[in-house]
Amino acid sequence: MKPEIILPYQPGTQNSDLKAASTRLTVSKSYKDLSTVILTPTRGGRSLCPRFVSAIAGLMRPMNQQVFGPVFLSGMEVGHAFNSGIEMIMNNPNLSKFKYILTVEDDNIPPPDGLLKLYESIGDFDAVGGLYWTKGEGGQPMIYGAPNQSPMNFIPQQVVDNSVQQCNGLGMGFTLFKTDVFRKLEKPWFETKQSWDPNSGVKCYTQDLWAFERMAKAGMRVACDTRVKVGHLDVEQDHLW
Repeated sequence: MKPEIILPYQPGTQNSDLKAASTRLTVSKSYKDLSTVILTPTRGGRSLCPRFVSAIAGLMRPMNQQVFGPVFLSGMEVGHAFNSGIEMIMNNPNLSKFKYILTVEDDNIPPPDGLLKLYESIGDFDAVGGLYWTKGEGGQPMIYGAPNQSPMNFIPQQVVDNSVQQCNGLGMGFTLFKTDVFRKLEKPWFETKQSWDPNSGVKCYTQDLWAFERMAKAGMRVACDTRVKVGHLDVEQDHLW
């Protein structure tokens, strides 16, 4: 024990600086409704990668808030998986009232405080994601397109570290959406395109950029929180990009 004089009453650290404590609560949004459904498409099979299981089990959740999931969407093409998961949410009388949907893919390793930081940064954005890269030595950041450029494009942006960086599109490995996004857009919300037509030419879309292009055309805004650094797991090589 340390030598000290015990006074009858002390207000405590937080009560001693209410302005600082209130600012912290405002930034974290912990006093607001942060109800969230977590959706995770998976390739199926008998097991998930232990690295992923460890990361999702260690994901910090907001205090005394409703967080449901992860809901695993197994053995479906990824666009169909996300469509099925969101349809399930919209048709459920309880889950349809949740404010957010977090998509987490089973080869992404989010930091423990990643979700809490996404709550902080979503603000006026309709979706915000963590920073991760395409796999391989020449990996590109999944921060697609600068909103001030015309015509609209999905060229990977240079990363601005420790920022909330507005863009046209994101991956869905660790991305927080406002549930209202899916009330405003017509189904299907996600679609993977690989087609050729002699009149219109080739169409190639991953399910994520298909959705984000439609969101942008509807006037919605998205961003990458580059503070949230997400590992992209190559299961075969047991390597995080």
